[in-house]
Amino acid sequence: MRQDELVCALRSFVDDREWTQFHSLENLAKSIAIEAGELLECFQWSDSAKRERVVEELADVLTYCILLADRLGVEADTIVLEKLEITKTKYPVELAKGKSDRYDEL
Repeated sequence: MRQDELVCALRSFVDDREWTQFHSLENLAKSIAIEAGELLECFQWSDSAKRERVVEELADVLTYCILLADRLGVEADTIVLEKLEITKTKYPVELAKGKSDRYDEL
């Protein structure tokens, strides 16, 4: 499924239920944080987690991220690629390879 088909499917799902009224930018951002917490909860007591549950929680996080991007009028893949280019300059391979230091500590 292409991104535009995915966005259309999500819009349809939300519209059918008349949930757009609840999808302010603030509420969508909160929902991302809440779902990210549920994703993290999968690993709360162990490094291993049930793959199925991790995938379900990841899907929830991604769903809200895509809905927020749509509400902002941006395409998720475009903004991710733009940010990747910025991050590449902050973390050049020759300085960052194999390191977890912040860019200002390289």
